Amino acid sequence: MFRSIADFLSTWKYESESTVKIFEHLTDESLSAKVDPEGRTLGRLANHLIETLTEMPHKLGLPLTEEFPAHTTVADLVADYRKKSDELVAAINSTWTDASLPEMRDMYGEQWSVSMGLHALVLHQAHHRGQMTAMMRHHGLTVTGVYGPAREEWALMGMQPLP
Repeated sequence: MFRSIADFLSTWKYESESTVKIFEHLTDESLSAKVDPEGRTLGRLANHLIETLTEMPHKLGLPLTEEFPAHTTVADLVADYRKKSDELVAAINSTWTDASLPEMRDMYGEQWSVSMGLHALVLHQAHHRGQMTAMMRHHGLTVTGVYGPAREEWALMGMQPLP
C-alpha cells in the first residue's frame, strides 16, 4: 500500500505507461479476439481497464464521473486511457494529501483505506494486462515486456530468452 501520494504517482506513471504499451501492440482486428468462448475479448479487457480509471477512484471519493466506454479502435483506446489517466492524476493532486491515504471508504461492500484502493487499482491493471498479454501471444501479436523483457525483446538485445 502507499504511504504517500508521491509514491503512488511514481508507481502510476510506470504502470499507466506500461498499459499504453500493451494497448499499442493491439490491432483493431485483434480487439474481437478471445480465448474462451465465454470470456472477454481483448477489446473488452482494454475498455474495462479504462472504465476502472473512473469507477474505482469515484468510489474512493474522487470527483470523477464513472464512464463505461466501448471503444472499437486501438487509437481510441489509447487516447481515452491517456486522458482518463491524466484526469485521475489531476483529481488525486487536487483532492488528496498524504493524510487522506488512511481514510476508510466503502468499496464493494468492504471497508478499504484510500491507500488500499489505490494499491488495488494498480494490481487490477497488472492482473488484466497479464490476461491480455497471454491472449495476445495466443493470437500471434507481438508482446511487450512490462516487468522484464518479452521474448522478442530478448532477441533484440542479442540474447536468448530463458526456456
